Amino acid sequence: MSDNNQYEEICHMCRRSEQNAGKMFHLPNQICVCEDCMKKTMSAMSRFGFAPMPEMSHDELQTLIDGAQAFQMPQSPDGMPDFLQTAQNGEEGGGETVEPDPEDAQKKPKQSPFGNGFPNISFLNMGDLQGLMGGGQKVKRRKPDEEKVPIIDIKDIPQPHKLKEMLDEYVVGQEHAKKVISVAVYNHYKRLAAECMKDEEFPDSLKSVEIEKSNMLMIGPTGCGKTYLVRTLAKLLNVPLAIADATSLTEAGYIGDDIESVVSKLLAAADNDVDRAESGIIFVDEIDKIAKKKNTNSRDVSGESVQQGMLKLLEGAEVEVPVGAGSKNAMVPLTTINTKNILFICGGAFPDLDEIIKQRLRKQTSIGFNAELKDSLDKRKDILNEVTVEDIKKYGMIPEFVGRMPIIFALQGLGEEMLVDILTKPKNAIIKQYRKLLSLDEVDLHFTDEALLEVAKKAMEKDTGARALRSIIEDLMLDIMYEIPKDDNIGKVTITADYILGKGGPVIEMRGN
Repeated sequence: MSDNNQYEEICHMCRRSEQNAGKMFHLPNQICVCEDCMKKTMSAMSRFGFAPMPEMSHDELQTLIDGAQAFQMPQSPDGMPDFLQTAQNGEEGGGETVEPDPEDAQKKPKQSPFGNGFPNISFLNMGDLQGLMGGGQKVKRRKPDEEKVPIIDIKDIPQPHKLKEMLDEYVVGQEHAKKVISVAVYNHYKRLAAECMKDEEFPDSLKSVEIEKSNMLMIGPTGCGKTYLVRTLAKLLNVPLAIADATSLTEAGYIGDDIESVVSKLLAAADNDVDRAESGIIFVDEIDKIAKKKNTNSRDVSGESVQQGMLKLLEGAEVEVPVGAGSKNAMVPLTTINTKNILFICGGAFPDLDEIIKQRLRKQTSIGFNAELKDSLDKRKDILNEVTVEDIKKYGMIPEFVGRMPIIFALQGLGEEMLVDILTKPKNAIIKQYRKLLSLDEVDLHFTDEALLEVAKKAMEKDTGARALRSIIEDLMLDIMYEIPKDDNIGKVTITADYILGKGGPVIEMRGN
């Protein structure tokens, strides 16, 4: 298949794709007009007695004649449409046909043989129309159902334990979260592979069984690795991933991104390939920001209404999405995407959710010698693991939304030990990044264990999770990265705890010592 045949044609009038608009009429300069827009144009021409303009080429005129015949518009015995024949005879719009003066023929442009129904107006240049309507965005054609294959072969899907091992190389800790997400993703892509398999490959009792997808809701404090976990997962699987921010979503008709924009981002990540996008992953971050607003009398355009609008996406429905834009408008082509096979992963920090959980658990606290003290709940670091659907609904998420998220799990807050491991163990650990940077200057960088612990303590004080590590290291390494290139004799730099605490400087060793 050629490159031109791989993409759907877009109507330059209504901006709908070939899939939605149907048959296309081809005009010169690679302009396409759908059947509906062509019919409206022909009706308008017939009503106002349109006459072709002097600049109209033979191909453009032939397109009008073909379109009129396709819509069975009245025509004369010689095959000429009535509205063109009328314009030619000067009966409608063109006025009386007058023989031109030979002297005026040299001054005026040559008149059309069909007259001129619109005096002093030149015909629209189709080349200008192509540039004006912006035909840069293209949508790849869908494959027929019999040719569809899963985006990942069932033999190539990593098993859950192997997928978790791959995640362990990049993500420190969060053992339960990595286990849950590995199983969920494995089952999701097995489900896509099963849909492309024939019924004869299954036992008789399982032929009519349809596997439903399992969307996920991740809960965890800021900086615990929610976004990083999903981004790493998509990179390992090599599938399209779109990361959207729920804070920018609003109800349709209000300033902000429409709900369908999250699917439009996935389509862009899949290079406008609809089939590939329909098997991708969408991660909606900051999902807690669209919780129902409490004690407000104004319209909640970015809260409960957004949850209501996302229900059809999560469940699975065919939605029209703009190609290459965040919202629908007349200049952007539209295409239809079915979200039935798109895996949605929502994540949020849900601040103060722990208080809702503690309040529920305190009501269950019994009285007696073996009763758990209420104060002990305040000391628990893993209180989010006790979250239930009722807690999330009380936080402000509507029951219909929570019901479409069957897998709910929490990520742990990061302690000092986990922060130290994040600094050194992952493949892309920040310490390894700086060691690689200094190795280009032939300098060896080393951090003592006490220094790493002090960095972790400073990060804990900031209370922004792993994000604090980067800012702390950037600040500490500023002077070192500035001074090291000045002296080619420096061979090794050791960062000590005293330097972290501001009590001394780094230990510098010269080459040959």
